[in-house]
Amino acid sequence: MVFNSSFMNFFRKKKTSKYPIAGKVAVITGASRGIGKAVAEALAERGAKVVIGDVLDTVGQTTTENINKRYGSHKHKVAVYQHTDVSKYRDLIQLFAVAEKEFGSVDIAILNAGTTKNMNALFTPLDDELEMAIYEVDVGGVVKGNKVAMLHMAEHGGVIVNTASMAGLMPDIYLNAYAACKHAVVGWTRSLAFVNKFAGIRVNAVCPGFVDTDMLNVPREGPNREPYADVAEVAPKTPMPVVVEAFLRCITDPSLAGDLLLALPDGVKKQPPYRPPESLTNKQMEERRVKYERELKAKDKAELAEAVKRFKATGR
Repeated sequence: MVFNSSFMNFFRKKKTSKYPIAGKVAVITGASRGIGKAVAEALAERGAKVVIGDVLDTVGQTTTENINKRYGSHKHKVAVYQHTDVSKYRDLIQLFAVAEKEFGSVDIAILNAGTTKNMNALFTPLDDELEMAIYEVDVGGVVKGNKVAMLHMAEHGGVIVNTASMAGLMPDIYLNAYAACKHAVVGWTRSLAFVNKFAGIRVNAVCPGFVDTDMLNVPREGPNREPYADVAEVAPKTPMPVVVEAFLRCITDPSLAGDLLLALPDGVKKQPPYRPPESLTNKQMEERRVKYERELKAKDKAELAEAVKRFKATGR
């Protein structure tokens, strides 16, 4: 069978068309400043409504007001702020509820909130609360936020973007606990590529290098001096526009699901997918994996529907 070129070009164009931003509703955590703020502004500039969740209330309110002044109108706001501790399901549930109440839906979720508290934890005091603080926010905030987002996107699909880091792809002697958290975000994101197959929800992550944000504002002198500050001071920096570009590509490129985009000083790069060593697999295992994935697709689709039903009935 022969297809004429114009028909094939039309088909290719439809198949690779970008996910739209204008008219969509985006929930963004940790967006009062830094990377989250820059992404929120970029989305509002492109016609999206944005819901900012943060614990920095004064700064967050100011950011929200500025976005409304620049991209909204007297009668129509394009941004709202909600106090959100991402380590708490209660706050995340409320954040997404505000998005639906104010703007009618949630189409895009960016789980960006993070902390560097106790980021170099090798020999800190053996204190349970201190030890887990960074994991509660940098890992728990992502996992919990993704789960709440999927409940809101289950019926119409959507896009989730997690903020990881280049520290999630390599060892970091200065930021061991932080690196562990970002490795977890990378593993979580890659493991959720499958969600797109049964729910139409794409989950990706951005891995920036050093960016000039408040994360680099660490003590350079005195007893609390962070040794890595000397390295960070002279390290090549990723420009903020490159970081924003990576987030926008994660959102708009329909071919990306379970992928990592690296935001580097020389631009945005796609991290190659993981390939296991040959000794870890064989033909029989791969055949059974295909069968398992078919079963898992049906199982996960049913479990998501049940989770949405439970969430609507109980809020949990």
